[in-house]
Amino acid sequence: MYLSASMEGKHLIGIDLGGTKIEGVVLDAARQVVVRRRIATEQAGGYEHIVARIAALVAELRRSAGDRVAIGIGTPGSVTRAGTMKNCNTTCLNGRALPEDLAAAIGLPVTIENDANCFALAEAVAGTGQGAAMVFGVILGTGVGGGIVFRGELLRGPQSLAGEWGHHCLDPAGPPCYCGQRGCAEVFLSGPALAEAYGERLGSSSARAEEVIALARAGDPIAAGVVGGYLQRFGRALANVIDILDPDTIVIGGGLSNLDELYQEGRAQVARCIFNDELRTPIVRHQLGDSAGVIGAAMVAAQRREP
Repeated sequence: MYLSASMEGKHLIGIDLGGTKIEGVVLDAARQVVVRRRIATEQAGGYEHIVARIAALVAELRRSAGDRVAIGIGTPGSVTRAGTMKNCNTTCLNGRALPEDLAAAIGLPVTIENDANCFALAEAVAGTGQGAAMVFGVILGTGVGGGIVFRGELLRGPQSLAGEWGHHCLDPAGPPCYCGQRGCAEVFLSGPALAEAYGERLGSSSARAEEVIALARAGDPIAAGVVGGYLQRFGRALANVIDILDPDTIVIGGGLSNLDELYQEGRAQVARCIFNDELRTPIVRHQLGDSAGVIGAAMVAAQRREP
């Protein structure tokens, strides 16, 4: 992993900004966890409230980090050339100058990176993707995201879109997506999408994705059909990624990563769709758990190239 010389000896602060929680971590100079802290995002309070929540958490973490720190922040979406946010499913961030506003609120420079990229970097460097030249990190949760790590460094692309498999189209006549397109992988493969598909089949349901999966395992035919359709689309979507990228390892994270069927029937569905007579790519569960995003955010700070 690239490490800027200016980062040597510094403590790293990582922040993982999610839709419902904000998690922070301090890594010491040996890159060991010193402290972790989690607070509610309180998204309903709006953009300025979220900025204030992050700044308050960083101030608390800095008491355990000393004077020499670097700060990395994982967020939904990415930063435009103009310094504003785009493609965030926490939509109040879109169009706002989050890097500038956070630096002003915190009083230090910050490095902002897409949260799926943070997950991918952590798993590639310190998790189940260690040793693989190219790792594709997959997030299946409230949203669907991804990140690409090659030889320990993130690939971003000129538009900061590398790895955004959640917004490639599976069905142009499919449901509308918040991004403005229709039939994106995210509208089929997110946790809420799985729950909504079950509700549509029943006519009405308040069941969460985890409950639908449990019903399918218990033999509920409607839930089983919904989960089967989910796995078919998962196979098609991930096969598309493999056909284009052919990564050495695929690591899955997010709330739905605990669905054992992804690594069994889901893998079989990928194998049916790829442009090859066999599937050699390991498709594995994350190793770092829900710490991957926040640890990856700290790692992003370590890769910051300062002038």
